[in-house]
Amino acid sequence: MAANSGGRLTFLDWTRGFVVVTMLNGHVFHSFTQPALRNDGPYTLSQFVGGEGPAVFLLLTGITLAFLLDGRERKGASAWDRWKSALRRSGYLWLIAFAFRLQLWAFAFGQSSWKELFKVDVLNCMGFGIAVMSVMAVFSTAERARLCAVLGVVIACAAPVISSLNWTWLPAEIYNYFVPNLNYFGFFPWAAFIAFGISFGSILRLTPPDQLNRLMQWSALAGLAIVFVSQYFDNLPYSVYPNSDFWLNSPGLTFIKAGVFLLLVSFAYIWNEYAVGASFSWIRQLGTTSLIVYWVHVELVYGRWFGSWKESLNYWQCALFVAVLIPAMLLLSLAKTKLGGGKWRDLLAPYTSLGQERRVSGD
Repeated sequence: MAANSGGRLTFLDWTRGFVVVTMLNGHVFHSFTQPALRNDGPYTLSQFVGGEGPAVFLLLTGITLAFLLDGRERKGASAWDRWKSALRRSGYLWLIAFAFRLQLWAFAFGQSSWKELFKVDVLNCMGFGIAVMSVMAVFSTAERARLCAVLGVVIACAAPVISSLNWTWLPAEIYNYFVPNLNYFGFFPWAAFIAFGISFGSILRLTPPDQLNRLMQWSALAGLAIVFVSQYFDNLPYSVYPNSDFWLNSPGLTFIKAGVFLLLVSFAYIWNEYAVGASFSWIRQLGTTSLIVYWVHVELVYGRWFGSWKESLNYWQCALFVAVLIPAMLLLSLAKTKLGGGKWRDLLAPYTSLGQERRVSGD
């Protein structure tokens, strides 16, 4: 049971670390590729693969919230106490989100509008999404597994409807939190991934250790089915929505990304359980420190540090930048682990399943 419990933690960290690598690659190409090359295959591939990252981060945020609520439930906490725990998690994420925006704005002082402080980034979506879904804390773990799966489908399917309505009577700083936008992470459809994560995390907590292999098999099969069925319906010549954009608000894209996550997490379990085991994994290491890696790399890639290179590099130069950035972020990750110890693990618990499990369930 100890080995299986450890496997749960490590394969989630490995999944997070894998999308960190794809995110680093995608952001470098997005920031530095020459405009003339942005319609070619390498750039498109980098953005398509890198685009899975936010969905996975939101799913894993939902999973860690499910672990938190289940841990409180097992300890006999009341529904009200569980709800307060979820709201505290939301407040923490929102605080981190605004601190992140404030740092970026301060470092770009004179080159960035004050409105950038209110940009709805993925961290803002996490905080807002968990605040809305905190009501799920009043249900049991088994009930959350079912209800949040339905809730995720509802949020994804409602996104084209929300897009079709006129929200300009509200300030942009408000409606960007829930209206689909290619430049922001609105509640619709992105919060669907948080709901799916709560559902999947609840299922993980309900699964006996000796049945985890079977769960991963079913997850892989479900992921394949979701991807192919979603693609089939998206390719039909008609739609129930009068106005739907595949890359902006399509339920099909949301379901496809959720299906890819199930495939990825199943592979991560197999790889960590039977290949990597307890040995060191640089991908898993990045996953355990994803917040600081995310924070620092955004400043390096999008800040003024390499401003003269923005939109001026070819594919090979971007690839070389990635080849240097990843080891640099790994060194940062190792330094944080070495110097931070338990205090930093607790502080970053919402982003590290290892810290979350130890705090919540005592594993």
